Amino acid sequence: MESRQSLGALVETIVRNLVDNPSEVQVKQIEGEKTVIVEVRVHRDDLGKVIGKEGRIATAIRTLARAAATKVGKKVTVEIL
Repeated sequence: MESRQSLGALVETIVRNLVDNPSEVQVKQIEGEKTVIVEVRVHRDDLGKVIGKEGRIATAIRTLARAAATKVGKKVTVEIL
């Protein structure tokens, strides 16, 4: 699994399936030596759907991303903007 494409693509796929405006989902991946930062931007009306009640959905997305990053020996941070 190549981290450059797969981590951002994984997060993008999950988020697009959660929101009402999937065409407005933007995912930017910033690659470091040992870490990857995935920035997710969604339509203002969809922010609550991505964060979830008490942040549970956001936590689940971060957990899945961390599990995928571990397989390629990286650490990942998912920022929801």
